[in-house]
Amino acid sequence: MKSNLPEILYSSSIPSESQKIIKLLKRKQIRKILPKAYTSNFEDEDAIIVNRHLFPLISRHYPGSLISYRTAIEYTISPESNIYLTTTQNRVVKWPGITLKFTKGHGPLENDNPLYKDVYVTSQERTLLENLSFSRVAGGELKTLPVEIIEEKLLLILNKGGENKLNEFRDKAKEISELLGLNKEFDLLNKKTGALLSTRPTKILTSAAAKAQSYGEPYDPIRLNLFQKLSGVLRNSVFKQHQENAKNAEAFKTFSFFESYFSNYIEGTTFEIEEAIDIVYKNQIIPNRVGDTHDVKGTFEICSDNFEMKRAGSTPKEFIELLQSRHAVILRGRPDKEPGLFKEISNRAGDSHFVLPKMVKGTLKAGFEGLASIPTALGRAIYMMFLISEVHPFNDGNGRIARIMMNSELVQSKEQRIIIPTVYRDDYIGGLKKLTKKQNPDVYIAMMERAHEYSFWLQPDDFNNMLNQLKSSNALEEPHNGVLKWQ
Repeated sequence: MKSNLPEILYSSSIPSESQKIIKLLKRKQIRKILPKAYTSNFEDEDAIIVNRHLFPLISRHYPGSLISYRTAIEYTISPESNIYLTTTQNRVVKWPGITLKFTKGHGPLENDNPLYKDVYVTSQERTLLENLSFSRVAGGELKTLPVEIIEEKLLLILNKGGENKLNEFRDKAKEISELLGLNKEFDLLNKKTGALLSTRPTKILTSAAAKAQSYGEPYDPIRLNLFQKLSGVLRNSVFKQHQENAKNAEAFKTFSFFESYFSNYIEGTTFEIEEAIDIVYKNQIIPNRVGDTHDVKGTFEICSDNFEMKRAGSTPKEFIELLQSRHAVILRGRPDKEPGLFKEISNRAGDSHFVLPKMVKGTLKAGFEGLASIPTALGRAIYMMFLISEVHPFNDGNGRIARIMMNSELVQSKEQRIIIPTVYRDDYIGGLKKLTKKQNPDVYIAMMERAHEYSFWLQPDDFNNMLNQLKSSNALEEPHNGVLKWQ
């Protein structure tokens, strides 16, 4: 029988509460998981339970601690299963599946942020300064992130807020460095900031993206020609118009669930429908698949938000910011993939090489200029999806963000969104490849038109009804097991 007890319980100095814990232990309704902490979960591994309640547990055991160094950027356990904190003394604490590494240092400052009750996280200024400090390898890793990551964070501040925002950041970092004695770290941060603003020598920069920023924004001319060819065809294409068939908020959410499910499935993040329901509607973490779980949650969070999906970038700069902010939400459960940050290493699919990192921003901005000339919402959606897919601006999540940006164009015009079902995956990828390799947009456009027609046929007013439609049309089948069909 399922327990009604909370998953985590704590011992208490109050006698009556203490007796309750003792009784539950004797009845074997709970078990000890950490000192003064118990769980009613007898199924999951201790490491999974601890990770699920990590910050509340830290707050309970080590109140006043400060999430710092690389953890203040990653917000999760490191590749070597460490969490880095600042407190009143140096110490190492072993928990199931996680090691807490405490560094003696200054407590929370005025602009450090509360994370959970008595746990704080260092401000962005303090975080970058600390990550520029010298550290030794311990347990197979550094407590600081590579300097390239710090440069990317500075670059993101510049791209989002402009020169004034970056200068404000630098001024605040200087104040903090003087308070904490991080003067050498600030000197390095100051030089890197100046290089990004082109007021200091650029040789101090190490990341490809930062160097590209300091030198300008080059674009990929071959890709730009391809985008111009596609936009030219789409400008002269006539499409059947389909208004959004989700008539209320619940229907919008239902369609978004399946949109998120298929968008992840097509990228290899495969779950059963029932598991996806548990993730989205019950806020559950699938054991041993924390990253995949967050992928589904992040995708659904964006595509189910009607207000967010109506947002549009009217300028290339706003478009870049919107793209990065949505990607950051989708992949925030995978800090190793640098959510919201453009790639630094070239990527490819098979023998198809995507746009070089130093050309990503310039190519996206130049390609975005062709969007406004396309008169139809479906045409703009088709163009947007290919633009992002072809540039492949991120380390991961490019397909998901491309499809979200595609559907955002449709939501803005109150037109039907598009689902790419599992059974249609080969058609979808084949259309993209045909355009990339043969510069022939006809197959790609026809494929997207058919997906749009199919998506309009689906009725999201009732969850179970839409699920039955998907099953009857073979949407859930692998491509080699069937074809997409509907009445």
